[in-house]
Order: sequence, then structure tokens, then C-alpha cells
Amino acid sequence: MKISQTSLLWLLLVVQALCAAFFMTDAALDWTGKESAGFRHLHAFELVLALALVGGLIATIALIRAQTRRVQGMQRQLHVAQGAFAQIIESQFAEWQLSKAERDVALLSIKGLSIAEIAALRQTKEGTIKAQSAAVYRKAGVSGRLQLLSFFVDELLSEPLIKDVSNRSDPVA
Repeated sequence: MKISQTSLLWLLLVVQALCAAFFMTDAALDWTGKESAGFRHLHAFELVLALALVGGLIATIALIRAQTRRVQGMQRQLHVAQGAFAQIIESQFAEWQLSKAERDVALLSIKGLSIAEIAALRQTKEGTIKAQSAAVYRKAGVSGRLQLLSFFVDELLSEPLIKDVSNRSDPVA
């Protein structure tokens, strides 16, 4: 039976909490000077708990390192995917023979900016942006912004941009 990283983390947390509770109770009894019949002569048990804490620390460090490597790998994959998606967009813009202005307007539209926002960013009138958008839609064979975005989302989902390098069945992944 394989234990998931999440289950292992919860187990480590419970063990560490129990150890901390024991040591806090023991310290409180030492501080108040109260004696507990079964509590005072448990040096071997304290050693086992201390070793459990050290083991928990080592396991936690290992899990943090594994998670850090996993996050770094995912960031690399995301960077590759972003670059590949940008290449897909540029390739399609070239195929549609969009002018530089039309490319800018199309890209800003895909990013979700409104006509007014695009006009302000490009320091031009909204009518110009509307005309450039219409030219983009005509060249792309779509009826509007939503279909333009859908075209690229479909392209993104139709083929994997990067190969799956993990091939893991980790439920946390």
C-alpha cells in the first residue's frame, strides 16, 4: 500500500502534535513541581518521542525538498507551454497575414482587454480598434472576439504543448 504525500504529512503532523503535547505536559509538571506516578520515570519513552520528532523533521525536510523540485519542474513546464502557445498564436497570425497593428489588437483581445482599454493602450481611437478588430475577425474567419479566443483555446486543447515527463500516479500531483 502506497501512502500519498498528503496522508504522510497529516501523519507527521499528528505524531509531532502528540510529542509536543507530551513534552509540554512534562515541562509543566516539572515547573510546578507536581509529581505524576507514571510520568516521572519515562526517560526511555521521552527518548522515543524525541527520536520520533527528529524523524518527523527529516521526513518533513525530504517532503519540502520533493515539493520544491516538483514546483520547479511545473514552473519549467509552464514556461515551455507559454512559449509554445505564443508560437502557436504568432504562427496563426502569420497564416492569417495580420498587420502588426492587427496582431497587437488581436493579442490584446485574446488577453481580454476591452475596445476602450486597447484604444487607450495603443493611444488611438476606439473606432480604429473596432475596424482593426473587424479585419482580424474577417481574416480569421470568425464572427467576433469570443470565437477568436475559442479558436486558440481549441488549438491549445487539441494537442499537448509539452510531453508529460512525470508519468506519476501521485494523487497530490
